Amino acid sequence: MNIYSPVKGSLKAIEEVNDEVFSLKMMGDGIAVVPEDGRVVAPITGKVTAVFPTGHAVGLEVEGVELLLHLGLDTVELNGKFFTSHVTQGQTVHAGELLIEMDVAGIKRAGYETDAILVVTNPAGKQVEKPAVTGEVDVEDLILTIK
Repeated sequence: MNIYSPVKGSLKAIEEVNDEVFSLKMMGDGIAVVPEDGRVVAPITGKVTAVFPTGHAVGLEVEGVELLLHLGLDTVELNGKFFTSHVTQGQTVHAGELLIEMDVAGIKRAGYETDAILVVTNPAGKQVEKPAVTGEVDVEDLILTIK
């Protein structure tokens, strides 16, 4: 199963994320992208399992594999400011489909980091592999593989 970048930006190892919950992989393995713009798209074709009321995170599932896409660090504190969700729980989305728009500049001005963190919270017994991709990525560039 291929998982694609949800945003255009700079790829970052999850271990480099400035939050121990993510960097120590407490929620699972994954990767982060520092976004260039606020367009956040589905990294896979699957079902939306959760849409956080604050718009800063969305859960996705495909073939038993569960993903969490978390936008920014501590951005739950913004109470939805700077985030516009375009999906609902239970909806099926296709890879590349718009999930959320976030105001990257506004989030930064408010003093928050904007990393788009993609975590495999339940690999369903499968292996998470990270292709040797570094540097800049565009939406729909391969960033993770589940085998």
